[in-house]
Amino acid sequence: MTKFAPLPRSFYDYSAEAVAAALLGHWLIRNTPVDQAGGPIVETEAYLADDPACHAARGLTLRNRVMFGPPGHCYVYFIYGCHFCVNAVCRPVGIGEAVLIRAIEPVFGYDFMRRHRPARDQRNLTNGPAKLCEALDIQRVLDGVDLCESCSPLLIANNPEVTSFLNNRGPMGTSKRIGITRAADLALRFYLRNSPSVSQRFGSKKVNSGV
Repeated sequence: MTKFAPLPRSFYDYSAEAVAAALLGHWLIRNTPVDQAGGPIVETEAYLADDPACHAARGLTLRNRVMFGPPGHCYVYFIYGCHFCVNAVCRPVGIGEAVLIRAIEPVFGYDFMRRHRPARDQRNLTNGPAKLCEALDIQRVLDGVDLCESCSPLLIANNPEVTSFLNNRGPMGTSKRIGITRAADLALRFYLRNSPSVSQRFGSKKVNSGV
């Protein structure tokens, strides 16, 4: 199996807004004892500590406790009684912020992903937060796993060719977040405009990446 180099924990020390933009082009990797699957991140959303749409806005609960823990860990939650969503926790301990991973380009592990999500069109395999969780078999049991460990069942790895990938799939755009009612006017969604795996493309404007 390929050994990927996870992004360092320090990558997640910054605000979710900065990290959400900086994650584009890096690899979301699902590890199992027999399979690896994943691809580059092409769409994210930031949820901030003072953001009414953020799960941490009302304080620490059993559900959101991972958001208040060390950065670089995985926050997985269940929505609508049928879907999971996966997030990367940001900021120091005690500050609840996270980045929702909305879409990846499925690059390897097709058999694994199609076993869990038998999409007819490859473009529909991981082009949404619930779709990618289904395809990568990300469930609540992964809540709290360390995204910065190479042996973790889920990690975010450095893409050594990230600059080339961003040039090819860019420019990067931003828009309002999707499917929320609170703080719905904030432009905290980031995506690569020329990626075929982006879920939606409305209301974009160009922004600069980087933490």
